[in-house]
Amino acid sequence: MTSGVIVLDKPRGPTSHDVVARVRRALGARDVGHAGTLDPMATGVLVVAVGEATKLVPWLTAQDKTYEATIALGVETDTLDAYGREVREVPPGEELCQALATSGAGPEIAPMIRAALAAEGARSSQMPPMYSAIKHAGERAYAVARRGERPPLSSREVHVRRLELVACRREPATIDVTMDVAKGYYVRALARDLAEALGTVGHLTSLRRTRSGSFSCGEALPLGASSEELLAGMQPLSLAAARALPVGRLSEAGAHDARHGRPVHMRDISAPAKVPSAWLDPRGRLVAVGEVDETGCGRVTRGFASPDQG
Repeated sequence: MTSGVIVLDKPRGPTSHDVVARVRRALGARDVGHAGTLDPMATGVLVVAVGEATKLVPWLTAQDKTYEATIALGVETDTLDAYGREVREVPPGEELCQALATSGAGPEIAPMIRAALAAEGARSSQMPPMYSAIKHAGERAYAVARRGERPPLSSREVHVRRLELVACRREPATIDVTMDVAKGYYVRALARDLAEALGTVGHLTSLRRTRSGSFSCGEALPLGASSEELLAGMQPLSLAAARALPVGRLSEAGAHDARHGRPVHMRDISAPAKVPSAWLDPRGRLVAVGEVDETGCGRVTRGFASPDQG
């Protein structure tokens, strides 16, 4: 079976699971997964892994993401996005309305908006939304929330690489931002926390992921692409791995050892690294994800079938 990565531009509406199911049907493939869930309301880059590439998902998912978001101020929903039920209304105060009316990207940002953005940009922990896929005692948080109960969530470590104001509007009261964030950051929670810092409440009205790791919207196929287009746009396993991880090239002996899950001597790795790396054989095929341990020996973390093994 063909293996590789397909970059899709998810439209508003379907879940990430829906997208995977469509690719599975279109390609007649059993093993299909995705790297980084997008909520139904969200659009943009969804990296889909097919066949052996599903083994790369932990590393593809771990990469930073770039988002463009619009936050509506004054109304909070239970899901913190436009698909949720309104639960609270706190009209923006006059000072905030004035700040929204006079602020733009760059030096014109009003002090209160600048301070709120700076605080969010410096955030190191974040409380996830109640409606999230986080599991507790084997149950998803959103399942608990749908019963009208509060899921037992705790704050999580997050990293904001960049957070910039794009635009503000007074009528309706909205803020557009763009950001680079590490894995685990909830942009819906940004809407809640940024609004709170501004003395009101809020929710997302639009969210678009423009980049997932090194994969961007510019290379994404539409969800309606045909099976032929999906296959033509599929990126080979070795290329996808090299875009997500450092690369180490193995000698014939090193590739043989790695394929059998045996330790690999450092002399058989062109660029030995103590971090997960894509190990390619002399023909450029992905053999394994591996890393050099504290003893200086190369260890296989995840092995991949060679083309003649299926």
